[in-house]
Amino acid sequence: DTLPTGSFKIRGVTTLLANLDEEFREGGVVTASSGNYGRALAQAARWFDTEAIVAVPEGTGQNRIEGIEHLGGRIKVIGDDYDDSAEWAADIAAEEGYRYVHPGNERLVIAGTGTAGLEIAESLPDVDLVLGPIGAGTIGAGYSLSVGAVTDADVIGVQAASVDATYQAWRTGEFTPQAEAHTFADGIAARVPYSLPVEVMRERLDAFYTVDEDEIIETVAEMFSKERILMEGACAPPFAILEELRDEIAGKTIAIPVTGRNLPGAKVEQVLSNQ
Repeated sequence: DTLPTGSFKIRGVTTLLANLDEEFREGGVVTASSGNYGRALAQAARWFDTEAIVAVPEGTGQNRIEGIEHLGGRIKVIGDDYDDSAEWAADIAAEEGYRYVHPGNERLVIAGTGTAGLEIAESLPDVDLVLGPIGAGTIGAGYSLSVGAVTDADVIGVQAASVDATYQAWRTGEFTPQAEAHTFADGIAARVPYSLPVEVMRERLDAFYTVDEDEIIETVAEMFSKERILMEGACAPPFAILEELRDEIAGKTIAIPVTGRNLPGAKVEQVLSNQ
């Protein structure tokens, strides 16, 4: 099955908007995004008849901007990266009364993300391992609280090694932002770790790994060439770690959702040239 907007993020923001008080819906919502979260919020805002403002960093692909605008979202291009945009979005929410939809510290977004885990549990009740990509950590937290809680499956998170602030926070308990966030997997390029998903993952996530840039790009290329599945770099880390885990996972039932298909044109060309 595929989701509206081509990304798992529609699950979380729709759950949040469905449970917002009417006063917040009337005032509108604002968030920051490198693409998919913004598209999801714009779509959910349309369903619930409210305004959505999406701050995106400089360099965001035009196709992603147009995708948000096509769904009715209002774009503000601000900052060098996702976290600069998030700071602006939080400020405008405080100044003008919008409901700021945080990219990580939202219980309802984590709960909505976890609905994918419940679907895995329903369709594969004997699943042994569920792997998901980690940026801010809503997938790691959401899957841990859903399929990880109702089955015997271990839940494993995988992050890009070049932007691993969340992994480091999970490992050490210290929340230290990175200075920069550059990765092919821009959908999980969160250089600031967030307390709520990290807290859940430190308690419930069974394992956490990182993979390097070459592995991410090679995985996207291989999935397209062998399976004709076009997925984003942000989806690739769980697939890229399988070779490293070969001995551990042999003979086990594994589930890895493809969490996004909105690969920018320039990256499609990069992937094709890598075949």
